[in-house]
Amino acid sequence: MNMKIKINNKEVETLPGETLIEVARHEGFSIPSLCYAKEAKHKSSCMVCAVKNCATGQIIPSCTTLPVEGMQIDSESPEVKLTRTLSLELLLSDHRADCEAPCSMLCPKGLDVELMLKYYDTECYGEAKSLLASVFPHPETGCDDCKAPCEKACRRGTLDKSVSIRAIIKKIATAETLANSEKPETRNPKPETQFQSKLGRFTLPEKEQLKATTTTRSRCLHCACSGQHDCKLRLYASEYGIKRSRYTASSDLPLEKIHINDNLYFEPAKCIRCGLCVYNSDNGFTFKNRGFVMQVVLPEENKNNVKAELAELCPTGAIYQKV
Repeated sequence: MNMKIKINNKEVETLPGETLIEVARHEGFSIPSLCYAKEAKHKSSCMVCAVKNCATGQIIPSCTTLPVEGMQIDSESPEVKLTRTLSLELLLSDHRADCEAPCSMLCPKGLDVELMLKYYDTECYGEAKSLLASVFPHPETGCDDCKAPCEKACRRGTLDKSVSIRAIIKKIATAETLANSEKPETRNPKPETQFQSKLGRFTLPEKEQLKATTTTRSRCLHCACSGQHDCKLRLYASEYGIKRSRYTASSDLPLEKIHINDNLYFEPAKCIRCGLCVYNSDNGFTFKNRGFVMQVVLPEENKNNVKAELAELCPTGAIYQKV
């Protein structure tokens, strides 16, 4: 049965079965969400979609709350926005990832160094040369006078020795043969105001694992997040003006890339435990433990049950398709 409620003092009519977030969105009100996806199974967990029920004074999750006749909802007040900000900061304290590679962020010319190294590692020399030419008028000498902040910031240097980025640039710039291969993804420039998640230090076991498993030609760890373009956590952190979390990073999940099947991967350190992958996979992902120590895990025997569509549901790029 249709009913009438007020959202931000505007009277609106609801449709049967709609939750508050769906009503608000089709009326043009912007409400963020991480644990909700339209037409997917979900349960409220992140509180990023918080609104206020003015009749009771309660802060409630809009993604699972059904309207009640005469309800008056506030979705835009400073109190509501503060609740969402605090929720985002808590989620960020559990999220280990570099949004952008440190080498790319510190290049004084604005070169996407990590993407250039990805082209080099996949032998896409033509694309690598084009990328260099878009930044340097003369790529073969473009770094000659540079103090190489990219190499100083290179995370590989915390394992053994930094990637020789300038030498690789010169090698690409002077290469005569253009090998063809499958082209990696292209990237658009990022606004400076966008939130930047920082990975933090590697643990000793992570260092040993990375040294043993990194097989790229350049030795690059490719630490830029594969989900950086569609990450809702980053999007909303930027929108709510978060520069860094007020909480100390609490995640002790190891930095690892788990191969699921085909070109599908899972990185537990980026998971915010929203549950979308659990509720929307049949005998795939599952929860382990409860409370603050709860984790989303994928048993080895369940890997072949996971479908690629789950990558589209993941709000942080913890599940992604490798290109």
